[in-house]
Amino acid sequence: MNVAPGKNAVSTIPFDHARVDRLMEEAGIDVLLATSKHNTQYLLGGYKFIFFAAMDAIGHSRYLPIVVYEKGGPDHAAYIGNRMEGAEHQNNPFWTPTLHAACWGTLDAANLAVEHLTKIGKGDARIGIEPAFLPSDAYTLIRKALPDAKLIDATDMLERMRAIKTKAELEKLRTASELITDSMLATIAWAREGTTKTEIIEQLRREETNRGAHFEYCLLTLGASHNRAGSPQAWKKGEVMSIDSGGNYHGYIGDLCRMGILGEPDAELEDLLAEVEAVQQAAFSKVRAGTLGGEMISYAEGVLKKSKVAPYTDFFAHGMGLITHEAPFLMTNHPVTYEGTYAEKPLEKNMVLSVETTMLHRTRGFIKLEDTVAVTETGYAMFGDRGRGWNRGGVA
Repeated sequence: MNVAPGKNAVSTIPFDHARVDRLMEEAGIDVLLATSKHNTQYLLGGYKFIFFAAMDAIGHSRYLPIVVYEKGGPDHAAYIGNRMEGAEHQNNPFWTPTLHAACWGTLDAANLAVEHLTKIGKGDARIGIEPAFLPSDAYTLIRKALPDAKLIDATDMLERMRAIKTKAELEKLRTASELITDSMLATIAWAREGTTKTEIIEQLRREETNRGAHFEYCLLTLGASHNRAGSPQAWKKGEVMSIDSGGNYHGYIGDLCRMGILGEPDAELEDLLAEVEAVQQAAFSKVRAGTLGGEMISYAEGVLKKSKVAPYTDFFAHGMGLITHEAPFLMTNHPVTYEGTYAEKPLEKNMVLSVETTMLHRTRGFIKLEDTVAVTETGYAMFGDRGRGWNRGGVA
């Protein structure tokens, strides 16, 4: 299906195009070729093709959605997708004036992108691409077909584009966090003595799915073990459970960690979780618009350094949105490989952060809290703010 350019896309464009134009200008980009699922979803106003939501490969190739967006020229925007997406357009039309729902792989998608760039007079422009999300065969085709174009890494520009959340995005992130929290607490209450890690993970998947979230992963520990992979290990009386889950709601990530106990926590466990909570609260106290990202990190790390659990406890914070670990990037290579480019920049209203403190205790096990907060002008709003103490297992 090919839909010809329309006359006025500005009235329906689903993002702040003036801000995106400004970011493109600062990055020296004339036209974008967005090819990742998360950035195409953002630029399409939340749309993601369900057929490829959990996979990419088909036949000898893979799904490659492409959004073409020209700086200052939304009337020249195009979406290049799979042939089956024509039906999606019939039901809920895409905003882009041009649609090519005609592809089955990477090369036909890249060919259509080249044709469109040439048609709008951008065959020799500065073209922003996503190197980590542009297959080598598609890149090679574009490079050969447009020898006079300059291909520019647009990754940082696109991350900055998504860093400030809209009201609708914040609500989706809140919903995702609430659904994940409810699911984890229900799973802890359901699990009993003898329940295995594999069974617990499967129960969590059901809980999240039944609540309307898309399950992505569960990192789980029982007892003194620090191993978070699924296994036949069974929960025993008096042992702790650390349940860390990521799922999404309409593409937006919920990523939290809560603690369970089979029985009643003793004084040592209460004290250990309180140490973790103290670091979390220290970080929260520095979250507000205008505070340097690095100031929040250093303050929480300073509180942790003075704690008796410091030798075996770690603090970490990162941005959240359509993906986990997105802008703002606050810490360098800790543990995900990227530079903490936002450490010296002020936090901005409607940024969303994941804040996590992890203790690897030699005998009591893996003790962790992970929370999601949105930056406000005066502080923060926490999403999924429940179950942050010791939650009892076997009570459902």
